Parts: sequence; C-alpha cells; structure tokens
Amino acid sequence: MLLFALFAVGFLAGVLNVLAGGGSFLTLPMLIFLGLPATVANGTNRVGILLQGVTSVWGFDRRRLLDRGRAVSAVVPVLAGTLLGAALALVVGDEAFRRILAVLMVVVSLWSLWGHRTERPGESSLSRGATVVAFLGVGVYAGFVQAGVGFLLLAVLSRVGMDLVRANALKVLIVLISVVLSLAIFAWQGQVDWSLGLVLAAGNGLGGLVGVRLAVLAGHRGLRWIVTLTVIAFAVALVLR
Repeated sequence: MLLFALFAVGFLAGVLNVLAGGGSFLTLPMLIFLGLPATVANGTNRVGILLQGVTSVWGFDRRRLLDRGRAVSAVVPVLAGTLLGAALALVVGDEAFRRILAVLMVVVSLWSLWGHRTERPGESSLSRGATVVAFLGVGVYAGFVQAGVGFLLLAVLSRVGMDLVRANALKVLIVLISVVLSLAIFAWQGQVDWSLGLVLAAGNGLGGLVGVRLAVLAGHRGLRWIVTLTVIAFAVALVLR
C-alpha cells in the first residue's frame, strides 16, 4: 500500500515538474516518511527525476519544442553548480537537511508566488554575464536539494525571452542533464535506495508523459495559470502542515 502511495505521489510530482516545478516538495517528504534518512531521500528522489526527465524530453523533442542552442549555453554553468551543490548536500547532516528543506519549501513557494514575473516572449532582461551567474546558482540549488528547481529555471528562462511552453521544454532537458551528474555523485556515496527509487521513477516517468501533453495543450497563457495555481496549492499545503 505504501509503495502504491509512493507511485501515486511520483505520478503527481512528474506532472507538476513538467508543468511548473516543485514536485519534489511532495516526493522528498514522502520518502522521509517511508523511513529513509534525509540525505538518502535526497539521493533517491533523483532516480525518479531521471526517468521523468527522459520521458519528458522525449515528449517535447518529438513535438520539436526543444531549443538545443540555448541548452548548450545553459548546461555548462548548471553542471558546475550541480557539482558544488551535491558536494555540499553530502556533508550536511540529516536533521540539518530537514530543517533546510522546510525553509526552502516556504521561501521558494512564496518567492514563486509573489516574486516571479514572466517576460514577454522575445524580450530579455538579463545580460549574458548575469545569465551565466543565474544558471550557476540554479545548478548549485539543483545539486543540493533539487526540489523547486523548476520554478527557478522557469524564472531564468522567461527572463531571457522564452515563452513558457518552450521554456518548459528546455527546463526538463537542463534538469535531466543536471540530475544525471547529481545522481551519480549520490550513488557513488551510497546515498540512494534503488528499490524505492525505481517505484518512484515509474510514477515520475508516467507523470512526465502526461505533463508534456498537458503543457502542449495548455499553451503559453494556460501555463501561466497552471504555474500560479500550483504555487498557491503548495503555499496552502505549507500553511496547513
């Protein structure tokens, strides 16, 4: 029964991660509830994100929505940041990580709700240097905790002039490349429970496919509403915890 619940939470998280982000705010607490130490839950969560990323990238690519040129310029600073963030996560104790996660859940949700501003497609409000620094910071966050990184990536990508449909496509590709590196680091340190990770991955992967279809159907205007409603739902859930 608990494994089915993990699969179901993974499915919902996979849909949310493609449409907006923040699905790991559901799966990380679930893994901890199932008895995993916080650091192991942090590593195990990335197994699901890996499969979700593969299915989501495939879904967007077959619809020709991936901008590979922009991906190349983003991946290098994101990977550098991911390496640093994962190294930091491995030296933080379980109790400290749980406290940091709780704070990040509140901060990222509130920032996404009130601080996120969507640029008009084609316009950019970031210089090239600022963009590199922003992607580096996103990479550090992704390597450290992963949860909510989709919100951060959407914020950066919208500020370089991408519409939300193509920004979502590029977001899942960047996350996939980043999670390959961070998962390898966590696995190397023995911080991954593969049995629970694979159950989570099955749900994440299926949710990712559904999320791609919903993202394409919703379009740019629809995705703005989905992002807003998703963030509100997270904020309400955090208040009720």
